[in-house]
Amino acid sequence: MTLTPIVLDANQPPERFYAGGERIAAFRGAAASEPHTPEDWVASTVALFGTSGTGETTIGGRALSELVRADPGAWLGAAHAAVHADDTQLLVKLLDAGERLPVHAHPDDIFARDFLGHTHGKAEAWYIVEPGEVFLGFTRDVSREELDALVRDQDVSALSALLHRRRVQPDDTVFVPAGLPHAIGSGVFLVEVQQPEDLSILMEWRGFDLDGAADGHLGLGFDLALNAVHRAALTSADVDALISRDHASTSALVPPADAYFRVDRVSPETTTLAGYGVLVVLDGVGELRGKSGPLPLARGSVVLLPHAAGEHVLTGTARGVLCRPPAV
Repeated sequence: MTLTPIVLDANQPPERFYAGGERIAAFRGAAASEPHTPEDWVASTVALFGTSGTGETTIGGRALSELVRADPGAWLGAAHAAVHADDTQLLVKLLDAGERLPVHAHPDDIFARDFLGHTHGKAEAWYIVEPGEVFLGFTRDVSREELDALVRDQDVSALSALLHRRRVQPDDTVFVPAGLPHAIGSGVFLVEVQQPEDLSILMEWRGFDLDGAADGHLGLGFDLALNAVHRAALTSADVDALISRDHASTSALVPPADAYFRVDRVSPETTTLAGYGVLVVLDGVGELRGKSGPLPLARGSVVLLPHAAGEHVLTGTARGVLCRPPAV
């Protein structure tokens, strides 16, 4: 197939355990949203943990993962494919927190490889579109015995009180390293960029529509799964170092995120170089102009850019973010 920019429709797995979806519908220009569809999985080559295919992106009736596997050089570029083969190294989501998410953490690469047989852990980052509060890291050291008790007893008040809280504004970004306990506050709408995995360890589930005691530990049991959680205290300065409020910078994330993914702000007359990526238009209208011709854009447009599509220029009043894998 000839690879050109591909406008992606919403891809919202149904019946998730937390509320949300209305902000995604409004952003995407849809009339309404289904209940409990708070995530739009963009350019997804992976499925929800424990499912077969749910959450994967399809294009022309074929899974994106299958298309990339058939020609990784064209999709990802020769340099990327030489290092990572057909692994895109990237998953993007739109996330609408219709309620505060439960406190949770994600395993790192080593834990995911050794105990789950997965290629990646899950570092992630958030580009804030609509403001609110986020929760990041413990304010003091937490012993393993204390964490076990908090999870076992579902002492939600005590657990949430242990986390640093930060108010975030539109165009702020937050880097969340693997292992860091975190949650997203009610009302926050964001673009999430992450390693391409769906691996979460829940420390809280009381009041949510799921059986966390059975499903919150990735099938490992909490005795093992909670080993992946960072229990050491973060200072206030440590937390602030994960957040970028420099809205003038082209590179949106703090430097430690570069090892996992990249997010660049794009605005009118920005030229995007050839490379695999996902463009999310946050505001305005315009066109994406490249060798395949102009592509109309508006707020809520989400475009998958294969490497072989070449470079493009953004025109009009459109501005957004371009999410890419790490550089090679």
